Amino acid sequence: MSARSAFAFPGAPGGGASDELTKSPGGPVPRALQEVGIEERLGQKIPGDVTFQDPQGRPVRLADRLGRGKPIVLTLVYYDCPMLCGQLLGGLTAGLRETGLLLGRDYEALTVSFNPRETSALASARQGHFLQALGRPEAREAWPFLVGQPQDIDRLAESVGFRYRWDAGTRQYAHVALAFVVAPDGTISRYLYGVRFPERDLRLALVEAGDGKVGTTVDRVLLKCFRWDPASRRYALFVSTYLRVGGLLVFLGLSTLLVTLVRRERRRGAGG
Repeated sequence: MSARSAFAFPGAPGGGASDELTKSPGGPVPRALQEVGIEERLGQKIPGDVTFQDPQGRPVRLADRLGRGKPIVLTLVYYDCPMLCGQLLGGLTAGLRETGLLLGRDYEALTVSFNPRETSALASARQGHFLQALGRPEAREAWPFLVGQPQDIDRLAESVGFRYRWDAGTRQYAHVALAFVVAPDGTISRYLYGVRFPERDLRLALVEAGDGKVGTTVDRVLLKCFRWDPASRRYALFVSTYLRVGGLLVFLGLSTLLVTLVRRERRRGAGG
């Protein structure tokens, strides 16, 4: 599945996100946008053998972040992004805070810069800001902000189908804004697009990726009633579930009524 949404591209108002950039009413689409997008790879795995550096400059293999029993919210950004990446991480932080799930206990997060020139010091500053916004400033281990070398960045981006381009003229990246929800074993479970993330979508995506180990019984019941709708890119009410439940209730009601009427008639016959 291919998608283009919420681009960052020089020339957009404020240098930030604009869906209008995907349209070309008066001229050709800029080359950078032609090469930017997403190819969804649901069910595939992110590579465990790529290595990045954490905010303290220590090497981190992705394999060391996997298999810890918790779903992961993955974002690909660059820390010097003038607008869109901050909006993405801010919206994600707000959405995660509203889920009621706890970073480090119920899920983990992982943010990777796709700009190989960025430093661990810059990653540390961004990490501190967003952990503070989440209300979990002490949870640095549960949400590392990483930097890396081009070959490792490219392998991770390729594994999730994330295509971005550097525009030398304006010295900015063109890219799509989204978050990836990854199962504990590294399997790509869900793509969440945009810079605002409804609490229900985030919570259900994490419950789904957690395979029954995240959230409450109510959450797991809700997953039976809601399904991911690729068209709207949201969890939507699964009508057939309600039809089945409604049909069962009608059947039980009619059966009860029929049994009651039969018993009443029998009692009348016995009394007569």
